[in-house]
Amino acid sequence: MEIVGEYRLEEPRAEVWARLFDPAVLQRCIPGCKELTQTGDNSFASKVVLKIGPVSATFSANVEIVDLDPPHSCRITGKGNGGIAGFAKGECVVTLAEDGDATLLTYRADTEIGGKIAALGSRLMQATSKKLADQFFVAFAATE
Repeated sequence: MEIVGEYRLEEPRAEVWARLFDPAVLQRCIPGCKELTQTGDNSFASKVVLKIGPVSATFSANVEIVDLDPPHSCRITGKGNGGIAGFAKGECVVTLAEDGDATLLTYRADTEIGGKIAALGSRLMQATSKKLADQFFVAFAATE
């Protein structure tokens, strides 16, 4: 499943880049995030509680940020397991471009899901993924 998006953030690109790697900012912005631990220079472990349609689960996830080109772009890879609810894995390319005094952030994610959440159908998963991304970026834009 492919998910794409674009957000304009009212701050300089270097500041957006720095906040994208701040565990405290990420924990406040990721919907349902109960725990986020930095496990390496560019890797994190998390516990996230999500409700997707009728399925609720706590996902344990590991994420690594690779192919860093500061402050222009990076690739994020990750996988999460929600027990009997299923699993998700994928990668996302994030690009930051200057837009006057602001920053234009674009992303393209490619994900694979399995288990009960996969049975919910691609239309519901696509809508839920977009909603979660929007919630993240609204919170991210409001966080300093």
